[in-house]
Amino acid sequence: MKTNWLLSIGLAAILVPTMLLVAQLSWGTEQGAHGPIVVATGLWLLARQWGRIETVIEPPPAYKVALLFIPLLGLYFLSSVTQIIEIQGFLMYGLLVTTLYSFVGARAIRRLAFPLFYLLFAFPPPDTVVAIITQPLKIGISKAAIELLYALGYPIAGAGVTIQIGQYQLLVAAACSGLNSLISLSAISLFYVYVRHELDWEYAALLILAIVPVAIFANLVRVLILILLTYHAGEAAAQGFLHNFAGMTMFVTALLSIFALDVVAEPLWRRYVKKETRDAA
Repeated sequence: MKTNWLLSIGLAAILVPTMLLVAQLSWGTEQGAHGPIVVATGLWLLARQWGRIETVIEPPPAYKVALLFIPLLGLYFLSSVTQIIEIQGFLMYGLLVTTLYSFVGARAIRRLAFPLFYLLFAFPPPDTVVAIITQPLKIGISKAAIELLYALGYPIAGAGVTIQIGQYQLLVAAACSGLNSLISLSAISLFYVYVRHELDWEYAALLILAIVPVAIFANLVRVLILILLTYHAGEAAAQGFLHNFAGMTMFVTALLSIFALDVVAEPLWRRYVKKETRDAA
């Protein structure tokens, strides 16, 4: 137990400066603005689950902890030298989970799996991963917006992520399309699904699968709003206050879509899927 507390003290010396750096570089941006919310709600989930692990707490031998902690610590110091905050944050979190493991053991960690996974959303993903994921989505959303508005009679055309409407030309960047907030939407939606449907994991999995399509739909709504604002009100209006309002609209659209899907799908799930399961039993 003394070794566990030494690990905790050492980790605190790593935790504080790393989280300050994450807050400074990530939480003030659109992509990472959900970070403080994730930390607060994630810690609440851990506290909520803590009573369920008391009967399975079994601290592991020190050598097992060392086998995990020492390599992670070495990689953490390498990442701190390179100043790659995305990698540094995840390695610090790995050290944090390893320290928790030293207190409670593997069975308890498994019971805390969702809160621990959810807390990962507090850290920014590597930019290269975001770019790989968002590039085809940006192109697809741009194409869908162009085709829809063209069908409605607007003078619009485009290639890739470049859109020409009237005399205006728009470049659908990751920030403009709202795809940087895909992680925020996923995190908050996961929290809602878990808290509301934790005991029905099959239905929860169904809702989780719907998060990405809903987020993409919400991003399409935002791009449409920005294009229409540019065409009808001018580029200055679209890039000013109304641009931020479009972002809020996108976020609210995604959350309301998840809530609406849940309201519609849950009665159908219980009536048909659950009924078939009971009848089969």
